[in-house]
Amino acid sequence: MSINITFPDGNVRQYEAGVTGLEVAKSISEGLARHVLAAKVNGVVKDLSAAITEDATIHFLKWDDAEGKNTFWHSSAHLMAEAVESLFPGVKFWVGPALEKGFYYDIDLGDNKLSEEDLAKLEKKMSELAKKNEVFVRKAMPKDEAIAYFTEKGDEYKLDLLQNLEDGTISFYTQGDFTDLCRGPHIPHTGFIKAIKLTNIAGAYWKGDEKNKQLTRIYGVTFPNQKELDEYLILLEEAKKRDHRKLGKELELFAFSEKVGLGLPLWLPKGAMLRERLQQFLQKAQIESGYLPVITPHIGHKNLYVTSGHFEKYGKDSFQPIKTPQEGEEFLLKPMNCPHHCEIYKTSPRSYKDLPLRLAEFGTVYRYEQHGELHGLTRVRGFTQDDAHLFCMPSQVKEEFKTVIDLVLYVFKSLGFTDYTAQISLRDKEDRTKYIGSDENWEKAEQAIIEAAAEKGLTTVTEYGEAAFYGPKLDFMVKDAIGRNWQLGTIQVDYNLPERFELTYIGEDNAKHRPVMIHRAPFGSMERFIAVLTEHCAGKFPLWLTPTQVKLLPISDKFLPYAESVLKQLKTADIRAEIDDRNEKIGKKIRDTELAKIPYMLVIGEKEVAEGKAAVRRQGKGDIGTQSIEEIIADLKREIEEKTSGE
Repeated sequence: MSINITFPDGNVRQYEAGVTGLEVAKSISEGLARHVLAAKVNGVVKDLSAAITEDATIHFLKWDDAEGKNTFWHSSAHLMAEAVESLFPGVKFWVGPALEKGFYYDIDLGDNKLSEEDLAKLEKKMSELAKKNEVFVRKAMPKDEAIAYFTEKGDEYKLDLLQNLEDGTISFYTQGDFTDLCRGPHIPHTGFIKAIKLTNIAGAYWKGDEKNKQLTRIYGVTFPNQKELDEYLILLEEAKKRDHRKLGKELELFAFSEKVGLGLPLWLPKGAMLRERLQQFLQKAQIESGYLPVITPHIGHKNLYVTSGHFEKYGKDSFQPIKTPQEGEEFLLKPMNCPHHCEIYKTSPRSYKDLPLRLAEFGTVYRYEQHGELHGLTRVRGFTQDDAHLFCMPSQVKEEFKTVIDLVLYVFKSLGFTDYTAQISLRDKEDRTKYIGSDENWEKAEQAIIEAAAEKGLTTVTEYGEAAFYGPKLDFMVKDAIGRNWQLGTIQVDYNLPERFELTYIGEDNAKHRPVMIHRAPFGSMERFIAVLTEHCAGKFPLWLTPTQVKLLPISDKFLPYAESVLKQLKTADIRAEIDDRNEKIGKKIRDTELAKIPYMLVIGEKEVAEGKAAVRRQGKGDIGTQSIEEIIADLKREIEEKTSGE
């Protein structure tokens, strides 16, 4: 029987049913077949050895494709597991997924201990195995046989995975002497893996539960050539220098204390000032856009979150309910701000003339993230969202959504984020159990987002299954200065919470109608945004934002009185400045100020005092000339104004 295979360019060819992706690639060219890693058949990534038995669309995945890299790195995780098993017989494996960059595997090493020195041995073994061009062979297996196989091996980890798998969906992959439970897909053989680096060893609780046994997680990355690995390692070193945890300590922005609690950041004075300026910057933009400020408590009655659906969806990730002396009364640390804002909406009758109503709050929320998942400011247990909820008529949704897009882009431009993609996050096409609300409302919400993004000319990608449980969203994926992608800023359309909270407004027809909610957070969370911004600019914050804008460096104590008079002038002009009055040589003062990443230095000596001026140095650029204090203030004001206006 013949089947039709449709290629990305629309060309159609006929093949015998049962043809494999590799055979199709070879029919086009041997060169293509040598570089293909997997095939996307009818939208599903499959092994090249998988038979195609019906009419299908096909897209060949190579290294340059994100899904090609994902397949490459997942296969590399299996290669690493084979190397680990060969050096440490009897170990057991949990999961080994691909990451955005690289892969990891969680391993129960038993009585074995793994050190950083062992990573080099594992890399060498992986290279030896890769050169054997070991083929990844898939074998389907009935569930009872799979259970028997792992029962005989005494592997509680794979038996646990099998519990959630249905008969007929279970497959094993073997390469060389290694076999693992895996749904795949994989690259054709290990020979594609030419360059290997195991980057880190960490502890990871089984299934992310700190009550379970701690496994050993080995991280790694691989490439099809050494050149790309070398470039990546340079990037990795740069990332270490920019790590916000390191810079946060050096610049005295924030700290953590085990006595206060894991994942609960303490903002130090300089960090608090930086954070407040970010908040003031957005508050000013919001006021100009018609937002009204509100403040809500840090806790709420459990029933509030039952009504919203957050307790059902996020109850496990929240802190345990707070029980009061009142029988049956329970409160939760606030996991979301939106239910509170719904209740604010209900405090008075609303008319169509009141809409859109835009309520904004920098609201702190709490989630019980697992110990092993906490990471500096990017993953914490208490964080502040620059949250706002817009209540509008259905006819206003698209225009309001577009206005929010403008606000998000203004924030990005003002802070130097120029490379971004908007991800349209929709419901899962198959599994609708994760969501609340009617299909009709979901379709209207999704269409509004798609049209708004198109009309604003955004570069977009569409991801199914990434919507919030109550509505679709537009997530902004921002690329930082060293090419890493971060999710910053989100806008969501929600027909469902207004239903659950029975929100209404009186329309022009004097009848009750249901408003639509738009959730939006340009920063996302203040903590995560500051972490990403710190790494993006390597701690060299924009002049308008940096805690100390100018450091005055008198060459000796006799110039201190003049320095103090300059300091007074700067502060009167709202320039944040400090004096380095230490009894140190000017060279050391300059070096220390450079390390503190303070944008401007004003060096003051005898000549400067005599002329009523200061010698100006720019961080990272050196001397830029001697100027009067008035000229310095004017230049600083001009630079601040240009940056905060997004120019």
